[in-house]
Amino acid sequence: MSFQRRVVILGASGSIGQSAIEVARALRERMKIVGMSAYHNQTRLLELAKEFAPPMICTRDAISANDLRKAFESHASIPTIVHGEEGLRRLATLPEADLILVAIVGTAGLKPTLDALDAKKNLALASKEILVMAGEEVMRRAATSGSLILPVDSEHNALFQCLEGRDRSTIRRLIITCSGGPFRTIATSADLRKVTPSMALRHPTWKMGSKITIDSATLFNKGLEMMEAHHLFNIPMEKIDVVIHPESIIHSMVEFVDGSLLAQLSHHEMTFPIQYAITYPERIHGPCSFLDLPSIGALHFEEPRHELFPALRLAREAGISGGTMPAILNAANEKAVELFLAGNITFPHIWHYVEETMNRLSSLPHPTLEEIMAADEEARRMVLHLYNSEFLS
Repeated sequence: MSFQRRVVILGASGSIGQSAIEVARALRERMKIVGMSAYHNQTRLLELAKEFAPPMICTRDAISANDLRKAFESHASIPTIVHGEEGLRRLATLPEADLILVAIVGTAGLKPTLDALDAKKNLALASKEILVMAGEEVMRRAATSGSLILPVDSEHNALFQCLEGRDRSTIRRLIITCSGGPFRTIATSADLRKVTPSMALRHPTWKMGSKITIDSATLFNKGLEMMEAHHLFNIPMEKIDVVIHPESIIHSMVEFVDGSLLAQLSHHEMTFPIQYAITYPERIHGPCSFLDLPSIGALHFEEPRHELFPALRLAREAGISGGTMPAILNAANEKAVELFLAGNITFPHIWHYVEETMNRLSSLPHPTLEEIMAADEEARRMVLHLYNSEFLS
């Protein structure tokens, strides 16, 4: 049975948002955009709003909102224009929306996500930081409201497909694949100290925003994905592993207790997991290209080099600790990446600052939202303290 899903896109001008726009253009009979936000590209938001005519759009602040209102003065269809966090929260609970696609980088999407769940909206979730920070609370509210959480990360979308209808007691482990980033073959820690931001931003497989690209280079992205999978699928951290797979054709695998593996394969195009979330539980032809296995030829797998790239170890420790420790790791990493991109610290400093912050701050069990946000702020302050005190200088 066909249907048209009415979708709000939080983060329409980012890489995930742009892939969602591509899906919307290809599947106009199945996907209607009823709201969108963009904080960093007002020009793009204006273009998209004129193309798709959503009833509500959200921008960064009041000044940007007023500029957009002026731009729409002579336009036939004028949307309601909101701004800031309150605007995002209004979009997340838009009455006519069936599905909220959360594609906001970092922690800004947490409150809108919780509001959407409280309003019994289904989520297409692309912001892994939300589950890392507040996975326990997010999953509790989803269970209470009966909302579906459809993962948009390619790895978790793959796991979602492989796990559908499976008895959790038959699962031995989840295996998340990783391209290895631009420094997969780098030889020594001395070589990593020479890495510049421009070098780290050259990802070999995916085209993404700067924060997630740096996280892919450090492997913190995979660490965050381990914690995301832990919450999404209710699987212990000890049963979630990462394997390097340079071709990025297998997006994740599930190993069962009888020794069998199920894997999901597709081209490394974000349009596929987005389309699957939009049309779920149906599968239809869309903008995604098909695999030609003979032309691929071979698939390769490697063990992560934990001694050079300690992010996976730190993420596992934070996930097992639980409480506010995942939020501490996430915030410390965000602030360290910010310092690295500004040229203030070396590439290995990112791990060192995160680990030292985790060592210096204690974790609160079963935190409230306020305690999570306080831990986030405290971790950011700690990274700045370490930098200003010339830690590891």
